[in-house]
Amino acid sequence: MIEYGHFALALAFGVALLQFALPVWGAARREAVLMDFGRQAAVVQFVLVSFAFFALIHAHVTDDFSVRNVFENSHSTKPWIYKFAGTWGNHEGSLVLWVWILALFGAGVALWGRELPPTFLARALAIQGLVGAGFYAFVLFTSNAFERLDPVPADGRGLNPILQDPGLAMHPPMLYLGYVGFSTAYAFAMAALIEGRVDPGWARWLRPWVLLAWTFLTLGIALGSWWAYYELGWGGYWFWDPVENASFMPWLAGTALLHSAIVLEKRNTLKNWTILLAILTFSLSLLGTFLVRSGVLTSVHAFANDPDRGVFVLALLALAVGGSLVLYAWRAPAMQGGPVFAPISREGALVLNNLLLASACATVFIGTLYPLGLEAVTGEKISVGPPYFNATFVPIMVPLLLAVPVGAMLAWKRGDLPGVLQRLWLAAVLALVAAMVPLALADWRSPLAALGLALAVWVIVGSLVEFAERIQLFRIPLARSLKRAAGLPRSAFGLLFAHLGLGLVVLGITVSATGQIERILVMKPGETAELAGYTVRFDGVEKVRGPNWIADRGIFTVLVDGEPLLSLHSDRRFYPVERRNTTEAGISTTPLRDLYFVLGDPADGGGWAVRLYYNPQVFWIWGGAAFMALGGFVSLSDRRLRVGAPAPARTAPAAAARGA
Repeated sequence: MIEYGHFALALAFGVALLQFALPVWGAARREAVLMDFGRQAAVVQFVLVSFAFFALIHAHVTDDFSVRNVFENSHSTKPWIYKFAGTWGNHEGSLVLWVWILALFGAGVALWGRELPPTFLARALAIQGLVGAGFYAFVLFTSNAFERLDPVPADGRGLNPILQDPGLAMHPPMLYLGYVGFSTAYAFAMAALIEGRVDPGWARWLRPWVLLAWTFLTLGIALGSWWAYYELGWGGYWFWDPVENASFMPWLAGTALLHSAIVLEKRNTLKNWTILLAILTFSLSLLGTFLVRSGVLTSVHAFANDPDRGVFVLALLALAVGGSLVLYAWRAPAMQGGPVFAPISREGALVLNNLLLASACATVFIGTLYPLGLEAVTGEKISVGPPYFNATFVPIMVPLLLAVPVGAMLAWKRGDLPGVLQRLWLAAVLALVAAMVPLALADWRSPLAALGLALAVWVIVGSLVEFAERIQLFRIPLARSLKRAAGLPRSAFGLLFAHLGLGLVVLGITVSATGQIERILVMKPGETAELAGYTVRFDGVEKVRGPNWIADRGIFTVLVDGEPLLSLHSDRRFYPVERRNTTEAGISTTPLRDLYFVLGDPADGGGWAVRLYYNPQVFWIWGGAAFMALGGFVSLSDRRLRVGAPAPARTAPAAAARGA
């Protein structure tokens, strides 16, 4: 089966090349048969890659150690769920997952893009095929996941213990659905540039694909943060690691692209900017691929340390970015601008949103790549961490968060800012009250805490006020308000959930960062320690054995007023096959707080080093991200995002004549 899978991947490479060449030729000559070939090729390509991916999964699950990829990343004693997820827990396997998702999106465009103009669809699928061909070449010629071994080893080397976690089954697929999903936006942008046509219809076709990719990327980043939080045992969830930043940059650019596409769809303006954002968003996804697989980074997230592979990805990046920007420079000046709008308008607010998101993305880009460039040029190694990002990224986020409720309530073309601010009085009052809370608590005398809480409440309450204004809550009878709510498009609910989620994320980050309590101490069995009003008793350590690990398990009892509340376990696991240790934190989670206990090394005198954390409201970091993703899925369910482009608006004289 593994040979058939390898052959299927090679066939998919050939189909991808044909998917690029024939539709482009057909679109230039207006030959329907050649243009339609792109749709058929995209579906065939997906079937072939699906078989190849299944063959690799089968090899991992059945312990086929004749496959080098299985031998180097698996072991017969490993639980089956990690054998399955371990398929993409390595460089070669993750690339097969990458090309499978790329083919999935290509097939999706082919099957659900029938309302697109034939020439546009042919060119978009051709670009998708060209991108796929580049990555198939990368897999087949530099990163072959189907390479065989002879003689066949008796067993494998195992998988990195940190990756032997359910997070491996969820985080990479979600992240790749976001990363690779933006390839559709890139293909649409390139097809529009080739045709020289960008209009509201194009934005209508583009927006659901961008929204789908953005939603999955949001989930992928949140799952990765949660995984790092509970698996690494350090009490935190984000460290501005370069590979973390590699996923965050396309998210920022994709968020800007999503809002820019709304302006283009509604007002037929920001054409060039939307095209550029579509190019840059996917380019940043490719940059993340380069960082993870080039060997330029030493990170727990990095897959490969082979410079040759990095050169290949860098060449793909240069071709994709360079070629698209050259085409953009040639075509963009010929595109006409849209209607003018006042600075104080919904268009103006969305432009401000785009500028701030682009600036935030630029600060992350500089902080991520500057140390690498400096080391390459001078050999000097520097570290850019949270202090840099707190000083550069946070100030950009403040005006962005202030603008979120205001922009959503402004009218198109020309808005009434004083009127909007007057309607947001409740949000302003509650934000000021929230700002006073940290200043009133002895442990939280921090201006940043006050600012963060105020912004979180401003966004949350402002979003609720905006929705209440839509349904005229408290201004008309409640039954009529509910009827108006039932008649709203689903995208209105999606907007509400996404903005609420953003406010909840800010709330979770602020409160957990400023209110975290940490205690590092040595405890002997029976000793107690106080933590944020709780009494933590260390009950000792016991030996436990798992399917492929052994561990020292620390047992903690949490007491309130002398009465046991709950018990938590924290493991120090050792994996004999991999000869590596991991830490499994004991965590108790509620919407208000996390108790987070970590067992460390044994100390003299029978004691053990332990770390005890009290993390208030950290739950809402991931709960808020889930709300944002829910908003994306709810918006995608709106039928208006699944139908053709809106009919052109009637001119004023025609409308007046019809009204007469």
